[in-house]
Parts: sequence; structure tokens; C-alpha cells
Amino acid sequence: MAPGGFFSRLKEGLSRSTQKLSSGITAVFTKRRLDDEALEELEELLISADLGTEVARKVIAAFRRSRFGKEVTDDEIKEALAEEIAAILTPVARPLELDPAHRPHVVLVVGVNGTGKTTTIGKLAQLYRDDGKRAVMAAGDTFRAAAVEQLQIWGERTNTPVVAGGPNADSAGLAFDALSRATADSADVLLIDTAGRLHNKAALMDELAKIIRVLRKQDETAPHTVLLVLDATTGQNAIQQVKVFKEMVAVTGLVVTKLDGSARGGIVVALAETFGLPVHAVGVGEKAGDLRPFDAGEFARGLVGAETVA
Repeated sequence: MAPGGFFSRLKEGLSRSTQKLSSGITAVFTKRRLDDEALEELEELLISADLGTEVARKVIAAFRRSRFGKEVTDDEIKEALAEEIAAILTPVARPLELDPAHRPHVVLVVGVNGTGKTTTIGKLAQLYRDDGKRAVMAAGDTFRAAAVEQLQIWGERTNTPVVAGGPNADSAGLAFDALSRATADSADVLLIDTAGRLHNKAALMDELAKIIRVLRKQDETAPHTVLLVLDATTGQNAIQQVKVFKEMVAVTGLVVTKLDGSARGGIVVALAETFGLPVHAVGVGEKAGDLRPFDAGEFARGLVGAETVA
């Protein structure tokens, strides 16, 4: 898919967020002087769009420095807002790169049930295959038969081996077997699915710790990436999920999914400001090509409804 095509999909996916933010900006700024009242209205709009209070304050402070007292149009505000948001997002926009020093590069995928972990793993396997890399997937969410079946379907679709066990199989033992298989296959990457039952945080923490402990019996540096998958539709709840999973495991990066059905795309900006964790990719649909590396400029312009890619 051409970059422009993905930008179109991204804008389409962010349409609800864009509509909320864009119509609000137009309502506030129609050839209006940027005074205290206008800035206050803009700050409230940014917070309501899930960008968070810290981001809103930072943007308003920048506007106050550079544009206070000037007459501005809604398009000028959108352009300026896209620049400010892109500046916040640029430091965290980092693709998920495999470390050639570790083969296989072990990616432990975590997140609460329903965020799209299993689908994300399948899409990553497809992307790696398209890039000429060999992947192995591990169906480590052994408590959900549907998750195992879903990963096996992705395995068939992408011609990627899937290591799976029976119902309620030991996820740590399965991860160990998957690493053995990936090593024997000279795979470039091992993608491990995990359970996400936050209602019993202690049990989940123990399970994830055991998986990591068992992996390190084979490779003391594993996992090399701990990927937290977040559902954009949960809005501010995604902040809490990051906090909880950072307590449980050393999360190294984020993937944000379901931006195709969300009015809450601004949460990505709040996540970047709050945690500074790399945002490796965003998902704007169900197809493999709908998971793409995160681009700060594209996302910022898509979010505020700017017409072209900078």
C-alpha cells in the first residue's frame, strides 16, 4: 500500500476523532483573535478529545508564546496544532526493529483481552514474511480457545508455524517449546501471545513472570521486546493499562489498535506525553496491511484534519 493510501486510511480511521476536534476548532476560530477566552476554549476542546491535560497545557503555552493576540483562522490553528502534536509524537515514533544479534528476536506481546493482541501478532507475522524474514508464533493465551484458533488461522494465512498446546496448557512451557522451535528453524523472530485477564492481576503477573523466567533458561537476554497492545476505543483507560503492565513486565513499546472505529485517537498523544514509550505501530483495520509503522506527522495531521501530509 502506498504511503498516501495509508494516510487516507489513517484519516478515515481517525474520522470520528477528527470530526470532534476539527468541528470544535472551526466553532472556536472563525477569523478570531487568539485571546485568553479562545485559548481556554481550545484547551477544553483538546482535553475532551483525549489528548490529556498535560498535552493541552503544553500546546496552549506554545500558542500563547507564538500567536497570542493575533487574528487566526481555523485552518491556521489546525496547521499549528498538527505541528505541536507532531513535536510531541516524533520522539516516540520508532519502528519495531529486530536486533540481528538475537536470532530469534523474541517479542512477548501483552495486553488485556480484546485489545487485538492476537490479530496484531498475525499482522506482524505477515509483515515480516513480506520482508523476507522467517517468523514463528506461539499461542500462549491458552485460556481462550478462540485466541489459539485465531492465531492458527493467521498461521495458515501467512505460512507461519504456530506452536500451540491443548486447553489450559502451561503458557510458560509452551513459550519454551516455541523458542526451541524458532531456534531450530533459524527463525528471525518469535512472536508470543499471552493471556490478558486483568481481573486477577496477581495471577497474570505470576504467569508473565514465569514465561520470562522460563524463556531465560534458553536465552538469558529474552524477551528482547515486550509489546503492549492497546485499544484506542478505551480512551483514558489506556493510560491505566500502561501503568498496570509496566508494573508487571518491562514494557518496551506500544501498538495502538482499532483507530478505525474510535473517536479517541487523541489518546495516542496522551500516551506519548505521559510515558515516552516508543509507539511502534498503529492499526486502522483488520487486514495485515492496516497495521503500519507509526508516523508522527501523518498521525498528527490526520488527527486534526489537515488536508495534506507535511
